[in-house]
Amino acid sequence: MSDAELMLRSTRVVTPEGTRAASVAVAGGTITAVLPYEAETPAGARLEDLGDDALLPGLVDTHVHVNDPGRTEWEGFWTATRAAAAGGVTTLVDMPLNSLPPTTTVEHLRAKQAVAASKVHVDVGFWGGALPGNVKDLRPLHDAGVFGFKAFLSPSGVEEFPHLTQDRLAASLAETAGFGGLFIVHAEDPHRLDAAPRHGGPKYADFLASRPRGAEDTAVAALIAQARRLDARVHILHLSSSDALPLIAEARAEGVRITVETCPHYLTLSAEEVPDGASEFKCCPPIREAANQDLLWQALADGVIDCVVTDHSPSTADLKTDDFATAWGGISGLQLSLPAVWTEARRRGHGLEDVVRWTSARTAALVGLGRKGAIEAGRDADFAVLAPEETFTVDPAALQHRNRVTAYAGRTLHGVVKSTWLRGQRILVDGEFTAPSGRLLTRPH
Repeated sequence: MSDAELMLRSTRVVTPEGTRAASVAVAGGTITAVLPYEAETPAGARLEDLGDDALLPGLVDTHVHVNDPGRTEWEGFWTATRAAAAGGVTTLVDMPLNSLPPTTTVEHLRAKQAVAASKVHVDVGFWGGALPGNVKDLRPLHDAGVFGFKAFLSPSGVEEFPHLTQDRLAASLAETAGFGGLFIVHAEDPHRLDAAPRHGGPKYADFLASRPRGAEDTAVAALIAQARRLDARVHILHLSSSDALPLIAEARAEGVRITVETCPHYLTLSAEEVPDGASEFKCCPPIREAANQDLLWQALADGVIDCVVTDHSPSTADLKTDDFATAWGGISGLQLSLPAVWTEARRRGHGLEDVVRWTSARTAALVGLGRKGAIEAGRDADFAVLAPEETFTVDPAALQHRNRVTAYAGRTLHGVVKSTWLRGQRILVDGEFTAPSGRLLTRPH
């Protein structure tokens, strides 16, 4: 304790053992001890008394589209990581699309890392991509430190990232299973999508009908079958169909190595409230009905769904037209994920410990970041300081995203992020940012 440089004190520190009044000692960017609230501040250490504001581990968001380089006008490392910091997110893992080039070779990974190096306000890691023709690139990308490999089972929306047929999926899964890699999947079946009714125009009901639950369910079932056969480790991205939950629970009980995430927009927004023409609500798979949402919450409570991530997928405002068929499909939620999830969680009787488990502890575990995701000795001193009872109304002009389009505009949310800390250094306080001090992360070996 004599080497502690900083002591953070709060009546509500969210630890793996629960929430309690405590003092957290920090030295060299690492948590060295979680002490009783009344513990004496070590000589030479600075005390930060947070009062009744809650001290949370920084969030770990493993599903973010930064789009840089190549589509930097949609987003970029500077703006995305500022948005992350503003929302209490201290670590994010960047998706291999929609940047140009996509992260599908080591050369492309290096290009992205070079662009990101001087711009990140939080720690950033990278996913690799699995395409029909790059099986030979998967092992080199794994060795270069990507956290796993993303694939689509239906068209991705960008031509440079084609989807995998079942045969191609099997080949890529067999390759990653051979070296113990993690395979993460956008699971919608292209044949079920092709067979669904197609109507252009502004009606959300028409768009919802074009992305039926059955497309997710069929794709999830096929993925489970492949994972079972190959003993591959797989992760289902942005689950929105509650009908797939029994399949997942059964597969896990059988020993299939499968995990699953959902997103704040599926947990907090419902199809019944989406206005016609409001394509800021468009994403794939889509926001579904309130009854479906209730079952997603139950699956979170039961542990069938492991974690909650944003799938932050921004675009320029002009691509968000009032035609749901042609508008860009993606929701910008990076800055608002914590208050959005907390607002609905508290309404449903969940505590901050639950939110931390879903958005920090389990996401860190998913990608093997053992120094992230908890307030305990030996972890990085990454923190979000949250005023859980305070509310704010979402003003798009206050967002740090490059394009300030949000499905949450005008909503009143609980939970104001007062400050964000990265390795014991405050990187955001009262809306003011320090110079970027994030690091580029690679998969732990």
